[in-house]
Amino acid sequence: MYQEGHYGGALLVYAPIGTVVALAGFAEVAIVGGLVCVGLSTLPDWDHRLPLIDHRGPTHTVPFALLVGVALAALAAVLVDASSAFADLGFVSLAFLVGFVSIGSHLLVDALTPMGVRPFWPLSRRRYSVGITTAANPVANYGLFGLGLSAVLAGAALVVALS
Repeated sequence: MYQEGHYGGALLVYAPIGTVVALAGFAEVAIVGGLVCVGLSTLPDWDHRLPLIDHRGPTHTVPFALLVGVALAALAAVLVDASSAFADLGFVSLAFLVGFVSIGSHLLVDALTPMGVRPFWPLSRRRYSVGITTAANPVANYGLFGLGLSAVLAGAALVVALS
């Protein structure tokens, strides 16, 4: 899929997480998490720029998603100065989840295409694809973006209604 589709996929997957975080009283954190999630959602496609790395290879795997989650959690652990150890653990855990979800959403969206993904490489070379649409399909890309945006707006409306 293209950039818009990946942004939409990230928004769609992150919306429930952001809603829960906002309902817990951390609306600003939920917004930052969403921005980071969307920002990282196209990271796996940087493989186009790397020599000797196949497209939809190592950067399109669950181990890569875990790696990004751990890296984001480590960054949060260094940067976050929370008022308590419990809050600190919550922010670090959320950072891991945001990193993992951003890459995981990329894998899910790419699995919609005939090319699919091999998410469990190097343990398995099996390719997963539902073959619903081509990556270049503008209707699918913008449709996914619209779905993701709708999910975020629905979450925001819920937060406002319950506040």
